[in-house]
Amino acid sequence: MPIALSIERRGPIKGAQFPLQVALRDDATVGKLKDGISERVAILPVERQRITTSENRALGNDDKRLEDLGVKSGDKLFVKDLGPQISWRTVFLVEYAGPLFIHPFIYYIAPHVWAYFGYPFTVSIVQKLTLLLCMLHFLKRELETIFVHRFSHATMPLFNIFKNSTHYWILSGVLIAVGVYSPFHGEEALLGLWRKSPTFLATCVIVWVLAEFGNLQTHIILMRLRPPGTRVRNIPRGGLFEMVSCPNYFYEVLSWVAVTVMTMSFAALLFTLVSAAQMTVWAIKKHKAYRSEFQGTYPKRKIMYPFVF
Repeated sequence: MPIALSIERRGPIKGAQFPLQVALRDDATVGKLKDGISERVAILPVERQRITTSENRALGNDDKRLEDLGVKSGDKLFVKDLGPQISWRTVFLVEYAGPLFIHPFIYYIAPHVWAYFGYPFTVSIVQKLTLLLCMLHFLKRELETIFVHRFSHATMPLFNIFKNSTHYWILSGVLIAVGVYSPFHGEEALLGLWRKSPTFLATCVIVWVLAEFGNLQTHIILMRLRPPGTRVRNIPRGGLFEMVSCPNYFYEVLSWVAVTVMTMSFAALLFTLVSAAQMTVWAIKKHKAYRSEFQGTYPKRKIMYPFVF
């Protein structure tokens, strides 16, 4: 039996008369409903739509049947225009590209700039390692975005590319580069200090390498859970998933802790703290989502930090 729905707008939407009357098959999904709305409102493609009930409950999963979400024939639903969208993959590629250009640029010009102002310095092993680790980190992120990551949502609001790029370009790019590639971490400043110790530097690099490989392993586990072109969600298992719900975030923080300890830089510390705080918030939300979706079948795990939280 067909489902007849009345669609009102929530917020301004130009170029259409509301309410819209949409008739769908009884097995129609949220995605089919969005297709029906898009056919009637040309400026409202599927990616820009947010469908909610009269109680403001979002119908977020496009693959879910309307009937399974409690939507009945004769119901009134609401559509909101989310505004211009951009693909998640594009946002990731742009935000990670910034530091790949910023770090080498500042690394090479910093000695000349500081010398011009009367503070010459010789590039130290710490600065060379910082450049190498930062370049490898963001190159890995770019390659993961292209070959590993599978996104549950095709797009995000266009504004996010500016917000996300500010975080990576300014904090992990300009801030760390200007802070580390300076006389305070040059060869002369480190002369005779334990920070030049090969054992100390090797330990920091080994921790960083282990964290990066752990992060990559986590992303590969997540990729294998979701067949290409689907939004299938399963309980992730293997690796550090046996202990926490979001090991990728833990490994990410650990890699930047290694850089912070190696450089003893306030700039690196600030970026690490800001990133850790944001990823902890994301981890809490993901942990709650896992427990809500899988209920009693979800294993007992910490959220992000093994044995702690």
